[in-house]
Amino acid sequence: MAESLGPAQRLWSAGKRVLTTLLATGETRLRLAVLELEEERARLATLALLLGLSLILLLLGIATLTALVIILFWDSWRITAVAVSALVLLGSGVGAALWAMRLARRRTLLTSTLKHLALDRQLAEDSTREDG
Repeated sequence: MAESLGPAQRLWSAGKRVLTTLLATGETRLRLAVLELEEERARLATLALLLGLSLILLLLGIATLTALVIILFWDSWRITAVAVSALVLLGSGVGAALWAMRLARRRTLLTSTLKHLALDRQLAEDSTREDG
């Protein structure tokens, strides 16, 4: 049947096949991106809940420990005990904030999708070089 088609019709048919292939590839990559976003959302929700619980427990523990240190040194070194406790807490808070900022700068969103898109582009470029 391909022999009965003219050159324009064969070109049109080939163009439609290429477009169909491109759309199928795009759909696959979009599905992968959506799946990654759903997984990331679930991971972030779990992480937020665990982070909130751990912060509450850590806050209670630190408050109790600070009160214990201040009570132990109340008679002789109360000002020193309060100052050292405050410095330790402030230093720990700054360290945790810097650590959190470093973690937040890491790029993890859609890494698999971007990797597959780069692979698709590389394959297309290699195919173009072989044809040309």
